[in-house]
Amino acid sequence: MRFPERRYERYGRMDQQGLQDAMARVGDLAARAPMWAVDIAAVVLAVVAALACHAILVAVVRRAAGSRSVFLTSLLVQTRGPTRLALIIVALSIAAAAVPLDAATAANVHHALLIAFIILVGWIGAIAVRLAGQIYSRRLRVDTGGDALARKHLTQVRILEQTVTVMIVVVTAACVLITFESVREYGVSLFASAGIAGVIAGLAARPVLSNLFAGLQIAVAQPIRLEDAVIVENEWGWIEEITGTYVVVRLWDWRRLIVPLSYFIEKPFQNWTRQSPALIGSVLIYVDYTVPVARVRDELTKIVSRSKLWNGQVVNLQVTDAKQETIELRALVSAADAPTAFDLRCEVREALIAFLQREYPHALPKRRAEVTLSEDTRQALDRPTPLRAGAAERERSRAP
Repeated sequence: MRFPERRYERYGRMDQQGLQDAMARVGDLAARAPMWAVDIAAVVLAVVAALACHAILVAVVRRAAGSRSVFLTSLLVQTRGPTRLALIIVALSIAAAAVPLDAATAANVHHALLIAFIILVGWIGAIAVRLAGQIYSRRLRVDTGGDALARKHLTQVRILEQTVTVMIVVVTAACVLITFESVREYGVSLFASAGIAGVIAGLAARPVLSNLFAGLQIAVAQPIRLEDAVIVENEWGWIEEITGTYVVVRLWDWRRLIVPLSYFIEKPFQNWTRQSPALIGSVLIYVDYTVPVARVRDELTKIVSRSKLWNGQVVNLQVTDAKQETIELRALVSAADAPTAFDLRCEVREALIAFLQREYPHALPKRRAEVTLSEDTRQALDRPTPLRAGAAERERSRAP
């Protein structure tokens, strides 16, 4: 029974001795190899170790999260490249510290790796914000029943996503600049001297800051939302896109109106779908004083009741003005949204004109004039002409 124990002890001592011999050979080769070969070997080993650690960490996190966390699973998939590069940068930094380098080279390498790591962290943060916005927007489209509520939340998500992304970019750029000693000293001296340079910097940053705060106000107060029908600069259209600096308005004739984001906070505009997309449209008809208003009102009710564009809420006809030659009839009709209201107004206008032409042509607008004749002109018109005298004689000759 003692013989196997001695054999295991002997094999263990042999394994330890072999490992020590292998380490000694590796050290001997490293001492004899040129420096560039050692540097390349250190870089290769660091990259391989980083890739292995990345694969292990991704597998562990994915197994821990499972299918319960959609955000974490999607984030692992979309940030696979940046996180792998971040681990490689960390491994290269450790390898650079272990490899004998001169002070200047080591400082430059560490500085470059630090800048790359900061950029990768900002990149991962921007991907996470965009992914969170996409997941929330997809859930809105599925679970939200009211169209207005869905557009409200979708607008908030889009604006907040763009605002946070801009802030991440600004913070990342600031962190990168801080790593440079010269830029850091310039920034400190610039902030310390409250002179003209500070005023110029403030004026230059005003448009960016105004648009940034305007975006936050729009996200909270909701003066506009995506696909809202608005009138901006006397142009009618729909809100197509809201970015961090401007708003794209899709006009009715397919043009695009680009408006600064701060415009919707500082200037008045019309929003036709702020509470509800339903609208009341007006049709103006100018007719003669002899028109039967009651009959036109009844005909208007018949027209809208036959139309598929009317939503069944508002229909009315009133005399809103009486001018020297005509009276003004205003017909009010309601529709589900702005395009439908425009089509319904055109349909009602055409039908009322056709009704007046068919039933009451005398009620169409007329221009009245009073002609006063002088006494000589009246006598000249009353005096019989030769043609009239000859005709009278022929009539008398035909008489029995």
